[in-house]
Amino acid sequence: MTAVDVMLPYYGDVEQMKAAARSVMAQHFKDWRLHVFDDGYPSPEPEQFFAGIDDPRVSYQKNEQNLGANGNYRKALAQAQAPFVVIMGADDIMLPNYLDVVVRSFEAHAQAVIVQPGVQVIDENGSAVMPLVDRVKKACAPRSVTPVVLSHEQLAASLLRANWTYFPSLAWRTETVQQIGFTEGLDVVQDLAMLLDVADRGGELVVDPELAFLYRRHSASDSSVRALDGRRFEEERRFFQRQSERFRARGWEKAARAANMHLMSRLNAGSLVFKALSSGQGASVQKLLKHVVG
Repeated sequence: MTAVDVMLPYYGDVEQMKAAARSVMAQHFKDWRLHVFDDGYPSPEPEQFFAGIDDPRVSYQKNEQNLGANGNYRKALAQAQAPFVVIMGADDIMLPNYLDVVVRSFEAHAQAVIVQPGVQVIDENGSAVMPLVDRVKKACAPRSVTPVVLSHEQLAASLLRANWTYFPSLAWRTETVQQIGFTEGLDVVQDLAMLLDVADRGGELVVDPELAFLYRRHSASDSSVRALDGRRFEEERRFFQRQSERFRARGWEKAARAANMHLMSRLNAGSLVFKALSSGQGASVQKLLKHVVG
């Protein structure tokens, strides 16, 4: 059986998607399969590109109808068969050592459900950047020159203070993540929801500091648009309330308090107030301020 399935739900920039696919095909670790799920992008170019790839490990399918981000991710996850799975962003880049790093971590930690390798953030042009949100992530993430293992309430509380992971860079144990799945109706915090479900089940997350992945951040992303108009924070506020109730009932007081405070989420909303004002989005300002004050 193939060791790792790399699932690539796609809708967007064709050239960046090609670069993402090529980065998978350039891995030093060879026991992988790449599955591309084109969510009806209105161009024949993706299909033409994959038709020209002579590698039985690469498959491409175009959805008959647009499923949306959540639906396409659920479809991709359901088709994973390898012991480990990566649900990669179609504009991100695996460095050639990526699969070596994550497979090594799974082999070293029998209870590991998730592996977070080292990540460098890049912009639209591929240049290394470190915007405020990523400086916060770096400050809140575990710091060590050797792999760190988190689980149970320690993992939940850490993630609820600030989600320092980069979802497209995560590798997962397939059986567990398929049991959990993507929660319908969540567009912004679906990754955090899955991570917290792993913590609730007692699964381990291994943080391996070795740089292995390039995560692309740009202003046109869906999460950025949702953040500026306030929709992101409406979803987050409801989500954190549910998590606070969930973990308090479980007796995880540190996790419940972190969810109730959702401090980094509030700071993120506050950082966008001036931008919303300057762009004339008065309605968004009210939504953002509502989230800031809780």
